[in-house]
Amino acid sequence: MISLLLVVIGGFFGAISRFGASGWIKRKYPSRFPYATLFVNLTGSFLLGLLLGAHPGSSWELLFGTGFLGAFTTFSTFKLENIQLHAERHWKLLVLYLGISYTFGILLAFLGLKIGSAL
Repeated sequence: MISLLLVVIGGFFGAISRFGASGWIKRKYPSRFPYATLFVNLTGSFLLGLLLGAHPGSSWELLFGTGFLGAFTTFSTFKLENIQLHAERHWKLLVLYLGISYTFGILLAFLGLKIGSAL
């Protein structure tokens, strides 16, 4: 039961954080390019790598990894934005978004793991 509560609490704060960060980025940088989703997903990739590299224990991993970062990052919005860019024939933005998301997402997760394991 405590595991579920940790995920719920983390998810609550992760969803609110994504909502706030995404809203701020969209207002600050209005664009067809999905900067807000890119930011939360790249940040989440690094932080999850950092967390798992540091091995803080299962409670922290449930609270922050599964809960907070699970709600903060968004795979579904990422996929939907790719479909929208494709449907609107924004080919350059689509390729750029896919390339940056996957390349830097993996690199940042790897960097987070390395830094986390050194802590």
